[in-house]
Amino acid sequence: MTLPRNVVWFEVLLYLSLTLDAVSVAFQDRTPKADMTEQMVMVATLMAAGLILLLVYFVRLAARDRKNWPRWVLAAALVLSVISLVQVIGANGLQLDSAIEVVSCALTTAGLYFSFTGDAVGWFNA
Repeated sequence: MTLPRNVVWFEVLLYLSLTLDAVSVAFQDRTPKADMTEQMVMVATLMAAGLILLLVYFVRLAARDRKNWPRWVLAAALVLSVISLVQVIGANGLQLDSAIEVVSCALTTAGLYFSFTGDAVGWFNA
């Protein structure tokens, strides 16, 4: 069975967003500081990588296995990401890493929009 065009856009945009997130994590400053030990930095990096892999799995479940609930989990994750991003930008201003996250959130928003509209309607099973 071929994927509807909007589902393909959903998949591509979400994978692009998660790729940007992975690149952002890869280039984070991992220098241990007084409030962040080396072990804490390692755990935070591994947790971020694990979360990205989990979200990749959710995109696959939604797009390829026609599951509906992963779309809602991805939408909830987007809401939490936007809230976090607003707090970071409010505290530190717009910097390179937060600008990358803005682009990532925009890609996710567009992808989720495609998953709920057009020929994607009816593709996902409840």
